[in-house]
Amino acid sequence: MMASTPRMPVKHVHGLPPGSNYSLCSMAPGNFTHGLMGVNLQMDKNTTYMLWSTIVAVCLIVIVARLIQGGVSLLRHLFNLNSDHVQQAYWARNGSNAWPWLKKRLVYAPLFKKRHNRTFQLGRLNMGTLPSRFHTLLLTLYILSNIVYCCFLNYNTCNKIAVLAELRGRTGHLAFINMMPLMIFGGRNNLLIPLLRVSFDTFNIFHRWIGRLVAFEAIAHTIAWMAVKDIADRHVKQQSTMMLAFTGNPFLSWGLASLIAMLLILIQASSAIRHLAYETFLHLHQVLAILAFVGAAIHGHTGSLPMTNYIYVTIGLWFLERALRWWMIVYRNFGLGSSTRVTVEALPEACRVTYQLQRPWQMRPGCHVYAHFPTLTWSLSSHPFSIAWYDTKPATINSEKLPTTTVDLANTLPNRKDSTTITLIMSKKSGMTGKLHARALAAPSNTITMLGYIEGPYGGLESLHSYGTVVLFAGGVGITHQLSHVRDLLASYDGCTSAIQKIVLIWSVRTQDAFDWVHPWMTEILRMPHRREVLKILLFVTKPKHAGDVVSRSSQVQMFGGRCKPGRIVEEQFEKRKGAMAVTVCGPGAFADEVRGAVRERVEEGVVDFQEESFSW
Repeated sequence: MMASTPRMPVKHVHGLPPGSNYSLCSMAPGNFTHGLMGVNLQMDKNTTYMLWSTIVAVCLIVIVARLIQGGVSLLRHLFNLNSDHVQQAYWARNGSNAWPWLKKRLVYAPLFKKRHNRTFQLGRLNMGTLPSRFHTLLLTLYILSNIVYCCFLNYNTCNKIAVLAELRGRTGHLAFINMMPLMIFGGRNNLLIPLLRVSFDTFNIFHRWIGRLVAFEAIAHTIAWMAVKDIADRHVKQQSTMMLAFTGNPFLSWGLASLIAMLLILIQASSAIRHLAYETFLHLHQVLAILAFVGAAIHGHTGSLPMTNYIYVTIGLWFLERALRWWMIVYRNFGLGSSTRVTVEALPEACRVTYQLQRPWQMRPGCHVYAHFPTLTWSLSSHPFSIAWYDTKPATINSEKLPTTTVDLANTLPNRKDSTTITLIMSKKSGMTGKLHARALAAPSNTITMLGYIEGPYGGLESLHSYGTVVLFAGGVGITHQLSHVRDLLASYDGCTSAIQKIVLIWSVRTQDAFDWVHPWMTEILRMPHRREVLKILLFVTKPKHAGDVVSRSSQVQMFGGRCKPGRIVEEQFEKRKGAMAVTVCGPGAFADEVRGAVRERVEEGVVDFQEESFSW
């Protein structure tokens, strides 16, 4: 007898019970329209590992780079305490060519020549900004890796419809997985911010682009399902039942709801719409995001999809981050029977807003907070404001007499611990700041007291104490960010706790009216010990009301009419630097781009680091 031909083992197909004799080759197209039929779960799991490994690898590289930077800064700080500019000369020179080369061509570089935070304008519409070259590189690699994972399919299968089913599963799986970094990067209390010392503004760039990636993966997931459904309907020679499939089917209905929410976010999160009415955008964005996450969770749960747990964890992290925000608001602003009170003073084109907080905090230079006025707007504002000034006053005894009864004792005890007063400058624009300015301006003394809360502090990641020369550029209301640094550096110089030898503050404004914003604090700074030895202030008024008003009061405080030219100033200060040099900027995007370009021209000639404070969202 002839030996019987050995039967080939049948590979198990996802969606069928083990031991089934069916194979992909014999499957009708309709079997691929639901469940996990044709989905390669093992490859989906592998893409998850590869995706997270990529993110972890980038974070580890940044951590190592930050540790090296921190080590160099610490050594520079320690060796330069109480040293003069001659002794700091060693730290003014680059130790190698590699890092300055990278800073100029990658780390500090805009995507093309100069433009980075300068917005593109279409009439009055804000069309957004360009990511930096380094950000673009990271985003490109991440997006390309997702495209590769989506295209890594089994094209040799005997049933070509299984390829579409696998694509449907892969794109849906990646959309679910990417929702976790999407949520984490969009949170203000993202633990990666202090760990990597990367600003929230940078993470917001990644948040926006990963959000677009998730939306397009969800679109591809839906198109793949629709293609299979159409083939299945034509296979049985019947009219399309695609729309009927959603009736009474929570799996498909909630998936569609999540997709629609993502499409609406994709439209309303565009820069032009986002900047037209930011507060409206923000709250609509949050509602749509909740719908997208909840819809995806129900879609995954009803379909018993293996990646549903990622959505549960993502939603849990979202609630945790929100709870932390509310706890911070309650802790900072509410005490026993009292809450934070706010004094608002109307100034030319701005408001000076002072908060008397219920609890003290440890102030860091360069911090910012989020302000909320419940009697002014119905919702929590998400506008960041740099802390321009702060004061911490110790608690005082209410009476000089010794207490003789328990009632006297209660009356002599202080009402609270050390109190902290912080002040913000809010430039008048549309929305909340415009309403606030109008209300204060209408008061008899242009000053009102009202209920208000703050959330924070955030930021303040970088220290300038290890540099011998610090050059601080401010444009308009950006002076609020730089004042805290100037005050901190002068105090550290007086206390011999930093390497600082030279501070140059450059402030560019349209008119002299802006000087009223910070007049009391600038007066206090000019009275600080040893100010004349290290601090120089350059004021530029681009549109002075009268040419005679532009007068320099001294060689240490100089005023000029016309535009500030950052390139010329950076070149001059670089040639006269003492030790390592840091240049920081806070101001309009075009102004910041000019400062960035000026620094890039000098990074290969000596140690000069660049820091930018921006709120580009």
